[in-house]
Amino acid sequence: MHAAGIDSQAWRQHAWVNRLQSLVLLVLMGVFLALLGWLLWGVEGIVLLLVTGLIGIVLNPGVSPRWVMRIYGASQIGPGQAPEILALASELAARAGLPTPPALYYVPSRMLNAFAVGSRNNSAIAITDGLLRQLRIRELAGVLAHEVSHIRSNDLWVMGLADIFSRATSLLSLLGQLLLIVNLPLLLFSAVTINWFAIVLLIFAPTLSAMAQLALARTREYDADLNAVRLTADPDGLASALAKIEAAQGGWLERIFLPGRRIPDPSLLRTHPETRQRIARLTALKSEFTDDGQAGGLRSAADVHSGFGQPVSHPPRWHVSGLWH
Repeated sequence: MHAAGIDSQAWRQHAWVNRLQSLVLLVLMGVFLALLGWLLWGVEGIVLLLVTGLIGIVLNPGVSPRWVMRIYGASQIGPGQAPEILALASELAARAGLPTPPALYYVPSRMLNAFAVGSRNNSAIAITDGLLRQLRIRELAGVLAHEVSHIRSNDLWVMGLADIFSRATSLLSLLGQLLLIVNLPLLLFSAVTINWFAIVLLIFAPTLSAMAQLALARTREYDADLNAVRLTADPDGLASALAKIEAAQGGWLERIFLPGRRIPDPSLLRTHPETRQRIARLTALKSEFTDDGQAGGLRSAADVHSGFGQPVSHPPRWHVSGLWH
């Protein structure tokens, strides 16, 4: 599949819009945090939060991908298990301009999922057993390209920073509300005035910060989809993978009590855009490419992946780490 007359200016404009949205949302979360610090401790609170934020920014990329993978019980995929998939990841990393390809890890879970951790210089992508067995190479290329795009755009760092802001805002809000409860007798039985704006901000700041974090996540997902197509030149591959992942979501309780249905989350509360919206955007990109049957040189006739033993039979379960897989 070759790119045919791609409007480079439109691609760049889209990327800059996403970056601007991300910057605005991060600034908004920082403002919430600064306001809470000012309400609790004045100017000293703002300085304290700025210093804490800088420390968080410095330490944010320091978490080892290998340590994260150990939490999921993942094992690194070796050349003897899936040489074609490793070569695919290496090719996508080269196209994305990464200094080193991400290490690939196998997660023994029936869930259809993949995620990336780390930085541009030290990254890893986890792929579940269910994903490896359900997706064809063309679809897996789209998923890997999506995760490589997250790594290339430093989305992992951006979302980690947003998570720090959100958690700090929630902690300060809780502290402020506890102080309010402790001082409630003074407010009720004396002439002490109360700043209702401060009270409202203390109550709603975590919610507003969390909504900004979710909006940021959705923005980065759309951007990763777009860049994945640029790496593979194959919108259909990722679109087909997303459709399969969406169809496989939902457990046995949903199949019993809500057959054929999904409980739609409000758009403001979703970490990912709706799958149908993502597929629609990917489908709209097909006009930018002409199909010659090669999917940018990434398509393969092999659809079955060997080297991982028998399929995982047990359903996803809760682990001590608090994760389901």
